[in-house]
Amino acid sequence: MAKKESQNIEYKQSWRDEFLKTICAFANTIGGTIYIGINDNGQVVGVENAKKLLEDIPNKIVDLLGVVAEVSLKREKTKDYISIKVKPYEAPISYKGKYYLRSGSTTHEQNGAELQKFLLEKSGLSWESVIEERASLKDIDLATISKFKKLAAKRFPAATKEKSVSSLLEKLHLLIKGKL
Repeated sequence: MAKKESQNIEYKQSWRDEFLKTICAFANTIGGTIYIGINDNGQVVGVENAKKLLEDIPNKIVDLLGVVAEVSLKREKTKDYISIKVKPYEAPISYKGKYYLRSGSTTHEQNGAELQKFLLEKSGLSWESVIEERASLKDIDLATISKFKKLAAKRFPAATKEKSVSSLLEKLHLLIKGKL
């Protein structure tokens, strides 16, 4: 083997179900491959029960993640190892209700604002396009609007001409049908 672990390559000496997190992360980012039966140095150490794993792993991936991965048996000299190739998915993929992303050669669980941003991006939205039902024009700070107008004068001269806050927010596509 001899390639290093990276954003889209992961080596594991033996299979454990917790590696479904990494498969989830690959599906949520650029895709990737997990090799089972290869150590961290990229050397093939072999895997036991390869035939059983070839049946179990794809079923677990489909059942627990809802994705299809290309799982195949490989051989180097006299040792078998397994390749699990995962393509990136457009829809967000979760494992046990949690979402994971790949960054460098590590897998990270998404929480809070990171999770919210990730789910919006996967759905093709941005925070600006989400209507906040509980907000109204009364919640807008007029001093902030005034400061924005001054700062935006060169790049958005029409902003300085707007007298009404609602009219300005409509032109910025931040107020749609009276909703922020």
